[in-house]
Parts: sequence; C-alpha cells; structure tokens
Amino acid sequence: MKTLTQYNLYRFGAALLIVCASLLLLTPASVQGADGFKIMSYNVRNGRGLDDVRDLSRAPAVILAEGADVVAIQELDQKTKRSEGVDVLEEYAKQTKMYPSYGPAIDYQGGKYGVGILTKEKPIKFEYFPLPGTEEQRCLLVVELEKFVFCCSHWSLTKADRAKTVGIVTAKMKECKKPVVICGDFNAELDEDSIKELDKDWTRLNSDELTFPADEPTVHIDYICGADPTGKRSAEDWKNAVVETHVVPEKVASDHRPVVVTLKPDFL
Repeated sequence: MKTLTQYNLYRFGAALLIVCASLLLLTPASVQGADGFKIMSYNVRNGRGLDDVRDLSRAPAVILAEGADVVAIQELDQKTKRSEGVDVLEEYAKQTKMYPSYGPAIDYQGGKYGVGILTKEKPIKFEYFPLPGTEEQRCLLVVELEKFVFCCSHWSLTKADRAKTVGIVTAKMKECKKPVVICGDFNAELDEDSIKELDKDWTRLNSDELTFPADEPTVHIDYICGADPTGKRSAEDWKNAVVETHVVPEKVASDHRPVVVTLKPDFL
C-alpha cells in the first residue's frame, strides 16, 4: 500500500513530465534542430506592398511563418517623415521578438534609410561600411554572432558600382575569424560579371528561383551566400549543408519575394 508521501511523489513526477513535454512543443523547430538553421533575405520595400498599402505587420508575419533564425532586410526607414517617425526595424523586432541591428546608408527626410538584420541570438557586435552607389549611397551591415558573421547589403543599380562592391564585401569577409553569410538584394542577375566574380570566393546557397517582381517574378536578384575565411569549410561543404531552399510565394507585402535557406543545424 502506497504511503501519502509516495503518492505525492508520483503526482509530482507526472506533472513534471507534462510540463517538459509542453515546453518541447512550444520550442521553435529551428531551436530544436529538427528543421535546421533558417536564413532569410527580404527586401521589404519599407513596408509598402504592391497594393501601395503601407502595412508594417506583413513582413513580420512572413518572417514568423517561416521560422527564420536570422533575417537580412533591405529598404528600411528609421524615423523618417515618410514613415511618420517610426523606426521600422524596431517595429519588426517587437513583432518577431528578435534582436535588431541597423545599417544606415543615407540621411533621408529627417531620419535614415538603409538595411537591417534581425537575429534570435543577441549579437556580440555590429558595424556598417559604405559601399559604392552612383545614384544612392549603399552600405554593408556586418553582425557578429557566436559562431558566424551575418551580413546584409543592398547593392547599387549601377553595374560599375556592383563590380566594385564585390571586391569590398569579399575583402571584409576575409578579415573575419568565423564563417560568413551575406544576404541581400544585389540588383544583379546570375549572368552578370559581378555575380561571376562573387562566385570565386563565395558559395551561392539559394536556388536560382525568380524573386522580382513579387506578383509575377521575371528575374533573380536576391541572394544568400556563404564563405569561410578560416578555410575549415569548402564550397562543397557549404552546398552539402543546405537542407532546403525556397522562395516564399508572397505576392503583395513587398515588390520582392523573400528567399530562405535552411542549413544543417550543426553546420554554423
């Protein structure tokens, strides 16, 4: 016959098992490692959709639906008149519960305009550097995380600028002591010389699926690439680490479709 103390111990043990099971169910798949590590690149057009409606809840909803661990975001206002003083990346961070890092490219309407990064992990540090831009100054945002460096950029509309940009971002990558992932709207199609030059030092991880314009894509200009300046990971290693890649079929939230790459959870 069980004593009262034994009975209470059994009840406590059963309750503990239920709590643990519930926590596992609530833990994101990317954290559990079931689906791998998800990287997203998304030109959000500053929250203005193809329907010309400015809605700052759409892009975060896409990010949350995909379960991205890190997101490189292009075309972001920071407290401009156009955006009614709102820091768009901070708003996205609140909705996704991720850490924001911002890289301003230009001063604009009383605020800034540039690129941003969202990460589930708190960054060790971040910095940004100017990139060539004939029609508009561009920048490279570099965020250091525990195991790798994550970069975001939005390249120039001018072909000559893009050619110069490749050398700059590659030089920055070679200064790093960890694997590097760069994402962004590079404004260059696959057959352009700038992309061929990029391929010499970087491994393109996303597919060649079309990304722009969002409603009926005709070109591929959004990229996710990896490199390892430490020499521990080869181009073949990067390719073998890709579990899955796709373009999200989102047709309204922006003029670009977001791209996603899932890497093996233990690769980075």
